[in-house]
Amino acid sequence: MDEETRYEAVASRDARFDGAFFFAVETTGIYCRPSCPAVTPKRKNVRFYPTAAAAQGHGFRACRRCRPDAVPGSAEWNVRADVVGRAMRLIGDGIVDREGVPGLAGRLGYSARQVQRQLTAELGAGPVALARAQRAHTARVLLQTTGLPVTEIAFAAGFASVRQFNETIRQIYARTPSGLRAESGTGAGTGAGTRTLPKASAPSPDRAPRTDLPRLTGIPLRLAYRGPYAAREVFDLLAREALPHVEEVTGEPGARTYRRTLRLPHGPGFVSVDETRPTGDMRDPRDPRARSGWLEARIHLTELRDLTTAVQRLRRLFDLDADPYAVDERLGADPRLAPLVAAR
Repeated sequence: MDEETRYEAVASRDARFDGAFFFAVETTGIYCRPSCPAVTPKRKNVRFYPTAAAAQGHGFRACRRCRPDAVPGSAEWNVRADVVGRAMRLIGDGIVDREGVPGLAGRLGYSARQVQRQLTAELGAGPVALARAQRAHTARVLLQTTGLPVTEIAFAAGFASVRQFNETIRQIYARTPSGLRAESGTGAGTGAGTRTLPKASAPSPDRAPRTDLPRLTGIPLRLAYRGPYAAREVFDLLAREALPHVEEVTGEPGARTYRRTLRLPHGPGFVSVDETRPTGDMRDPRDPRARSGWLEARIHLTELRDLTTAVQRLRRLFDLDADPYAVDERLGADPRLAPLVAAR
């Protein structure tokens, strides 16, 4: 896709391209998703970036109106088998936070310099910047949707220290963590659907492994998807293929709950995800109600440090980064599948 085509998508506020690229406005110093409702900037002031991390690396702040860091990621990282695709999956799983760039490079079978060069060439940002953008997004979601204490949010998002957390939030969002939280009206310890965390769950890198049954911390989150999302079909599949004693689907179609256990780097976890009925006209790409949405989830963790890993695994399991229009276009080109696609 050339830059003129991208600008046309921006001018038409086409949500189908959200996550496929980002645009930044030099006169305002902010970056946005293509469907941003703000006034379309002049072409001469617009710069395009393949990732949010690339825009952040060039000094642009996230738009407060469209929240570009919150869009589902590109679906290609879930299917590509090259170095960049594998690296993006590992970064999403938290490898850089746990093992650093050398650990990522070792898993890919390349040197750290080669990994840095390939990611920067294609995505406009290296592994450290990509992991930083992911941490910042996780922190913003927790600040604005939960009542977790700020210190616990810092470690849950993958930051090494509270100071690093504060500096990153200020650089990316031009606000303090408390300022971000105030925008959503979520006070510490008073967020809807949240509870005070048990002291045993506070992150502590130096803590020795426990031998007793751990207390799990429940965190309510919304998992964004790129619509129209076939929730009924996804939950049907998960119900048919549920592994006994590992996962289950309960409830009536349209209001089911999926539950499963997780094996995470710092201890076991447990998740539940609720089915939601689609809104809007799923066949109309212009209907804003059908173009995006979310699944309600509750993630129970032994260690808050595993939050990002758990979220990314859920996103892959529910295929939340898929591009439904691209899927329909590809399947619709097959004469045997075209009637089935048209009937959906």
